[in-house]
Amino acid sequence: MNKFADALSVLKTGKFYKELVVMTLGMLVTAAAVYYFLVPSKLIIGTISGFSIVLCNIFEQIGVHISLSVTIMVINAVLLVLAYLLIDHEFGLKTVYTALILGPLTDVWDAILPWQKIAVDNLTTGAQSVMGDPWLDLCCFVLLLSASQAILFSINASTGGLDILAKIVNKFLHFDIGASVSIAGAVICCTAFFINDFRMVVIGLIGTWINGLVVDYFTATLNNRKRVCIISKDYERIRKFIIENLHRGCTLYEITGGYSNEKSIELQVLLSKDEFSALMAFIRDNEINAFTTAGNVSEVYGEWFNNRRRKAIKKQADNL
Repeated sequence: MNKFADALSVLKTGKFYKELVVMTLGMLVTAAAVYYFLVPSKLIIGTISGFSIVLCNIFEQIGVHISLSVTIMVINAVLLVLAYLLIDHEFGLKTVYTALILGPLTDVWDAILPWQKIAVDNLTTGAQSVMGDPWLDLCCFVLLLSASQAILFSINASTGGLDILAKIVNKFLHFDIGASVSIAGAVICCTAFFINDFRMVVIGLIGTWINGLVVDYFTATLNNRKRVCIISKDYERIRKFIIENLHRGCTLYEITGGYSNEKSIELQVLLSKDEFSALMAFIRDNEINAFTTAGNVSEVYGEWFNNRRRKAIKKQADNL
Protein backbone atom coordinates (compact mmCIF):
# COMPACT_ATOMS: atom_id res chain seq x y z
CA MET A 1 0.00 0.00 0.00
CA ASN A 2 2.87 2.35 0.85
CA LYS A 3 4.49 1.56 -2.48
CA PHE A 4 1.30 2.54 -4.28
CA ALA A 5 1.13 5.80 -2.29
CA ASP A 6 4.76 6.56 -3.21
CA ALA A 7 3.93 5.97 -6.86
CA LEU A 8 1.03 8.41 -6.72
CA SER A 9 3.19 11.02 -4.97
CA VAL A 10 5.37 11.20 -8.09
CA LEU A 11 2.38 12.66 -9.96
CA LYS A 12 2.40 15.69 -7.65
CA THR A 13 5.89 16.85 -8.63
CA GLY A 14 6.56 19.45 -11.33
CA LYS A 15 9.56 17.40 -12.46
CA PHE A 16 7.25 14.56 -13.52
CA TYR A 17 5.23 16.78 -15.85
CA LYS A 18 8.35 18.25 -17.44
CA GLU A 19 9.55 14.73 -18.07
CA LEU A 20 6.09 13.85 -19.40
CA VAL A 21 6.77 16.08 -22.42
CA VAL A 22 10.14 14.39 -22.97
CA MET A 23 8.53 10.95 -22.70
CA THR A 24 5.79 11.85 -25.19
CA LEU A 25 8.24 13.18 -27.78
CA GLY A 26 10.52 10.19 -27.27
CA MET A 27 7.67 7.77 -27.81
CA LEU A 28 6.50 9.69 -30.89
CA VAL A 29 9.96 9.08 -32.41
CA THR A 30 9.86 5.42 -31.33
CA ALA A 31 6.42 4.93 -32.91
CA ALA A 32 7.65 6.48 -36.17
CA ALA A 33 10.67 4.15 -36.17
CA VAL A 34 8.45 1.09 -35.68
CA TYR A 35 5.73 2.12 -38.12
CA TYR A 36 7.91 3.27 -41.03
CA PHE A 37 10.92 0.95 -40.81
CA LEU A 38 9.67 -2.31 -39.27
CA VAL A 39 6.06 -2.74 -40.37
CA PRO A 40 6.50 -2.44 -44.19
CA SER A 41 9.62 -4.61 -44.47
CA LYS A 42 8.59 -7.07 -41.71
CA LEU A 43 12.11 -6.57 -40.36
CA ILE A 44 12.14 -8.04 -36.85
CA ILE A 45 14.57 -6.34 -34.48
CA GLY A 46 14.70 -7.63 -30.92
CA THR A 47 11.92 -5.45 -29.56
CA ILE A 48 8.41 -6.06 -28.29
CA SER A 49 7.20 -4.17 -31.34
CA GLY A 50 9.04 -6.68 -33.52
CA PHE A 51 7.58 -9.58 -31.54
CA SER A 52 4.14 -8.02 -31.97
CA ILE A 53 4.64 -7.88 -35.73
CA VAL A 54 5.46 -11.61 -35.68
CA LEU A 55 2.29 -12.40 -33.70
CA CYS A 56 0.12 -10.26 -35.98
CA ASN A 57 1.46 -12.05 -39.06
CA ILE A 58 0.94 -15.48 -37.48
CA PHE A 59 -2.66 -14.62 -36.61
CA GLU A 60 -3.14 -13.19 -40.12
CA GLN A 61 -2.06 -16.51 -41.63
CA ILE A 62 -4.77 -18.37 -39.70
CA GLY A 63 -7.42 -15.81 -40.65
CA VAL A 64 -7.51 -13.77 -37.42
CA HIS A 65 -6.87 -10.04 -37.77
CA ILE A 66 -5.46 -8.26 -34.71
CA SER A 67 -4.10 -4.73 -35.00
CA LEU A 68 -0.47 -4.03 -34.16
CA SER A 69 -1.36 -1.37 -31.60
CA VAL A 70 -3.62 -3.76 -29.64
CA THR A 71 -0.95 -6.49 -29.63
CA ILE A 72 1.71 -4.07 -28.37
CA MET A 73 -0.60 -2.83 -25.61
CA VAL A 74 -1.46 -6.33 -24.38
CA ILE A 75 2.15 -7.49 -24.21
CA ASN A 76 3.26 -4.27 -22.57
CA ALA A 77 0.50 -4.59 -19.96
CA VAL A 78 2.01 -7.88 -18.79
CA LEU A 79 5.53 -6.45 -18.70
CA LEU A 80 4.36 -3.38 -16.81
CA VAL A 81 3.39 -5.57 -13.88
CA LEU A 82 6.95 -6.90 -13.83
CA ALA A 83 8.35 -3.36 -14.02
CA TYR A 84 6.28 -2.24 -11.04
CA LEU A 85 7.12 -5.29 -8.92
CA LEU A 86 10.80 -5.78 -9.77
CA ILE A 87 12.25 -2.34 -10.51
CA ASP A 88 10.86 0.75 -8.76
CA HIS A 89 7.63 2.72 -8.57
CA GLU A 90 8.89 5.76 -10.52
CA PHE A 91 10.22 3.65 -13.39
CA GLY A 92 7.04 1.55 -13.36
CA LEU A 93 4.75 4.57 -13.37
CA LYS A 94 6.58 6.31 -16.21
CA THR A 95 6.74 3.11 -18.22
CA VAL A 96 2.99 2.62 -17.82
CA TYR A 97 2.56 5.86 -19.72
CA THR A 98 5.18 5.25 -22.42
CA ALA A 99 4.18 1.63 -23.02
CA LEU A 100 0.46 2.38 -23.32
CA ILE A 101 0.89 5.26 -25.80
CA LEU A 102 3.23 3.40 -28.19
CA GLY A 103 0.41 1.48 -29.88
CA PRO A 104 -1.89 4.49 -30.32
CA LEU A 105 1.00 6.61 -31.59
CA THR A 106 1.61 4.12 -34.40
CA ASP A 107 -2.04 4.71 -35.38
CA VAL A 108 -1.37 8.47 -35.28
CA TRP A 109 1.45 8.10 -37.82
CA ASP A 110 -0.83 5.85 -39.90
CA ALA A 111 -3.45 8.63 -39.96
CA ILE A 112 -0.90 11.36 -40.76
CA LEU A 113 1.11 9.55 -43.43
CA PRO A 114 0.43 5.85 -44.18
CA TRP A 115 3.61 3.96 -44.99
CA GLN A 116 1.95 2.54 -48.12
CA LYS A 117 2.20 5.99 -49.75
CA ILE A 118 5.97 6.20 -49.42
CA ALA A 119 7.07 2.54 -49.51
CA VAL A 120 8.74 0.99 -52.54
CA ASP A 121 9.22 -2.65 -53.57
CA ASN A 122 12.45 -4.16 -52.33
CA LEU A 123 14.25 -5.61 -55.37
CA THR A 124 16.06 -8.24 -53.27
CA THR A 125 13.29 -9.64 -51.08
CA GLY A 126 10.17 -8.52 -52.94
CA ALA A 127 8.80 -7.02 -49.71
CA GLN A 128 7.91 -3.36 -49.44
CA SER A 129 10.28 -0.94 -47.75
CA VAL A 130 10.32 2.79 -47.04
CA MET A 131 14.06 3.07 -47.73
CA GLY A 132 14.11 0.42 -50.47
CA ASP A 133 16.64 -1.80 -48.71
CA PRO A 134 16.41 -3.73 -45.41
CA TRP A 135 19.88 -2.55 -44.32
CA LEU A 136 18.88 1.10 -44.73
CA ASP A 137 15.62 0.40 -42.87
CA LEU A 138 17.71 -1.23 -40.14
CA CYS A 139 20.07 1.76 -39.81
CA CYS A 140 17.24 4.29 -39.65
CA PHE A 141 15.30 2.25 -37.11
CA VAL A 142 18.29 1.62 -34.83
CA LEU A 143 19.37 5.28 -34.79
CA LEU A 144 15.89 6.57 -33.96
CA LEU A 145 15.12 3.87 -31.39
CA SER A 146 18.51 4.04 -29.65
CA ALA A 147 18.36 7.81 -29.27
CA SER A 148 14.86 7.56 -27.82
CA GLN A 149 15.84 4.74 -25.45
CA ALA A 150 18.90 6.60 -24.15
CA ILE A 151 16.90 9.78 -23.48
CA LEU A 152 14.19 7.87 -21.63
CA PHE A 153 16.68 5.79 -19.62
CA SER A 154 18.34 9.05 -18.52
CA ILE A 155 15.10 10.17 -16.80
CA ASN A 156 14.45 6.69 -15.32
CA ALA A 157 11.84 5.80 -17.93
CA SER A 158 11.79 3.50 -20.94
CA THR A 159 10.01 2.84 -24.20
CA GLY A 160 8.34 -0.15 -22.53
CA GLY A 161 8.42 -3.74 -23.74
CA LEU A 162 11.98 -4.94 -24.27
CA ASP A 163 13.37 -2.05 -22.22
CA ILE A 164 11.59 -3.45 -19.17
CA LEU A 165 13.33 -6.80 -19.63
CA ALA A 166 16.64 -5.00 -20.26
CA LYS A 167 16.22 -2.90 -17.12
CA ILE A 168 15.52 -6.03 -15.06
CA VAL A 169 18.66 -7.71 -16.44
CA ASN A 170 20.63 -4.49 -15.78
CA LYS A 171 19.38 -4.24 -12.19
CA PHE A 172 19.81 -7.83 -11.05
CA LEU A 173 22.73 -9.05 -13.20
CA HIS A 174 24.51 -5.65 -13.44
CA PHE A 175 25.10 -5.86 -17.19
CA ASP A 176 25.51 -2.62 -19.14
CA ILE A 177 22.12 -1.40 -20.34
CA GLY A 178 23.21 -1.90 -23.97
CA ALA A 179 24.23 -5.52 -23.31
CA SER A 180 20.91 -6.08 -21.52
CA VAL A 181 19.04 -4.77 -24.57
CA SER A 182 21.04 -7.11 -26.85
CA ILE A 183 20.50 -10.21 -24.70
CA ALA A 184 16.75 -9.74 -24.33
CA GLY A 185 16.42 -8.72 -27.98
CA ALA A 186 18.29 -11.71 -29.40
CA VAL A 187 15.73 -14.07 -27.90
CA ILE A 188 12.86 -12.12 -29.45
CA CYS A 189 14.67 -11.93 -32.80
CA CYS A 190 14.61 -15.70 -33.14
CA THR A 191 10.79 -15.64 -33.22
CA ALA A 192 11.10 -14.03 -36.67
CA PHE A 193 11.75 -17.51 -38.14
CA PHE A 194 7.94 -17.92 -38.15
CA ILE A 195 7.48 -15.22 -40.80
CA ASN A 196 10.89 -14.42 -42.34
CA ASP A 197 13.66 -16.29 -44.11
CA PHE A 198 17.08 -16.90 -42.58
CA ARG A 199 18.62 -13.80 -44.20
CA MET A 200 16.07 -11.42 -42.67
CA VAL A 201 16.46 -13.04 -39.24
CA VAL A 202 20.24 -12.54 -39.40
CA ILE A 203 19.71 -8.88 -40.33
CA GLY A 204 17.43 -8.55 -37.32
CA LEU A 205 20.02 -10.12 -35.00
CA ILE A 206 22.72 -7.79 -36.31
CA GLY A 207 20.35 -4.86 -35.82
CA THR A 208 19.67 -5.92 -32.22
CA TRP A 209 23.40 -6.10 -31.50
CA ILE A 210 24.00 -2.68 -33.08
CA ASN A 211 21.04 -1.30 -31.12
CA GLY A 212 22.74 -2.35 -27.86
CA LEU A 213 26.01 -0.68 -28.89
CA VAL A 214 24.32 2.55 -29.97
CA VAL A 215 22.21 2.69 -26.77
CA ASP A 216 25.42 2.40 -24.73
CA TYR A 217 26.99 5.17 -26.82
CA PHE A 218 24.03 7.54 -26.46
CA THR A 219 23.64 6.71 -22.75
CA ALA A 220 27.32 7.34 -22.07
CA THR A 221 27.13 10.62 -23.98
CA LEU A 222 24.06 11.84 -22.10
CA ASN A 223 25.35 10.77 -18.67
CA ASN A 224 28.98 11.71 -19.24
CA ARG A 225 30.63 13.39 -16.25
CA LYS A 226 34.17 14.53 -15.57
CA ARG A 227 36.21 13.12 -12.70
CA VAL A 228 38.68 15.95 -12.09
CA CYS A 229 41.88 15.62 -10.05
CA ILE A 230 43.79 18.81 -9.20
CA ILE A 231 47.11 19.24 -7.41
CA SER A 232 47.83 22.84 -6.48
CA LYS A 233 49.16 24.95 -3.63
CA ASP A 234 46.10 27.17 -4.15
CA TYR A 235 43.74 24.25 -3.56
CA GLU A 236 41.77 26.30 -1.01
CA ARG A 237 40.76 28.89 -3.65
CA ILE A 238 39.75 26.11 -6.00
CA ARG A 239 37.77 24.35 -3.24
CA LYS A 240 35.85 27.54 -2.45
CA PHE A 241 35.03 28.09 -6.12
CA ILE A 242 33.67 24.56 -6.45
CA ILE A 243 31.50 24.89 -3.35
CA GLU A 244 30.42 28.54 -3.65
CA ASN A 245 30.03 28.87 -7.42
CA LEU A 246 29.44 25.35 -8.74
CA HIS A 247 27.64 24.14 -5.60
CA ARG A 248 29.39 20.80 -5.75
CA GLY A 249 31.12 18.85 -3.04
CA CYS A 250 34.75 17.77 -3.36
CA THR A 251 37.28 15.52 -1.63
CA LEU A 252 40.78 16.46 -0.41
CA TYR A 253 43.61 13.95 -0.15
CA GLU A 254 47.02 14.44 1.39
CA ILE A 255 49.60 13.07 -1.05
CA THR A 256 53.37 12.78 -1.31
CA GLY A 257 55.20 13.49 -4.56
CA GLY A 258 57.19 10.49 -5.76
CA TYR A 259 59.94 12.65 -7.32
CA SER A 260 60.19 15.59 -4.91
CA ASN A 261 59.02 13.74 -1.78
CA GLU A 262 57.02 16.88 -0.94
CA LYS A 263 53.63 16.66 0.70
CA SER A 264 50.73 18.29 -1.11
CA ILE A 265 46.93 18.22 -1.42
CA GLU A 266 45.02 16.58 -4.24
CA LEU A 267 41.44 17.74 -4.85
CA GLN A 268 38.95 15.45 -6.55
CA VAL A 269 35.50 16.40 -7.82
CA LEU A 270 32.82 15.11 -10.21
CA LEU A 271 31.48 17.75 -12.59
CA SER A 272 29.28 18.10 -15.64
CA LYS A 273 30.91 19.30 -18.86
CA ASP A 274 29.71 22.88 -18.33
CA GLU A 275 30.90 22.89 -14.73
CA PHE A 276 34.30 21.53 -15.78
CA SER A 277 34.63 24.29 -18.39
CA ALA A 278 33.77 26.90 -15.74
CA LEU A 279 36.35 25.46 -13.33
CA MET A 280 39.10 25.46 -15.96
CA ALA A 281 38.22 29.04 -16.91
CA PHE A 282 38.50 30.05 -13.22
CA ILE A 283 41.95 28.44 -12.92
CA ARG A 284 43.11 30.03 -16.17
CA ASP A 285 41.72 33.53 -15.51
CA ASN A 286 43.20 33.63 -12.00
CA GLU A 287 46.55 32.28 -13.20
CA ILE A 288 46.50 29.48 -10.65
CA ASN A 289 49.36 27.02 -10.98
CA ALA A 290 47.61 23.66 -10.98
CA PHE A 291 48.30 20.17 -12.32
CA THR A 292 44.93 18.93 -13.56
CA THR A 293 43.77 15.61 -14.97
CA ALA A 294 40.23 14.77 -16.05
CA GLY A 295 38.60 11.52 -17.13
CA ASN A 296 35.14 10.62 -18.37
CA VAL A 297 32.71 8.82 -16.05
CA SER A 298 29.55 7.41 -17.62
CA GLU A 299 27.78 6.16 -14.48
CA VAL A 300 27.38 7.94 -11.14
CA TYR A 301 25.49 6.56 -8.15
CA GLY A 302 24.78 8.00 -4.72
CA GLU A 303 24.02 11.64 -3.96
CA TRP A 304 25.63 13.36 -6.96
CA PHE A 305 22.19 13.99 -8.50
CA ASN A 306 20.56 14.81 -5.14
CA ASN A 307 19.08 18.31 -5.46
CA ARG A 308 18.46 18.52 -1.72
CA ARG A 309 22.17 17.96 -1.05
CA ARG A 310 23.13 20.59 -3.65
CA LYS A 311 20.81 23.10 -1.98
CA ALA A 312 22.43 22.33 1.36
CA ILE A 313 25.88 22.96 -0.14
CA LYS A 314 24.64 26.21 -1.68
CA LYS A 315 23.17 27.33 1.65
CA GLN A 316 26.41 26.48 3.41
CA ALA A 317 28.34 28.47 0.82
CA ASP A 318 26.05 31.47 1.24
CA ASN A 319 26.70 31.44 4.97
CA LEU A 320 30.47 31.46 4.57
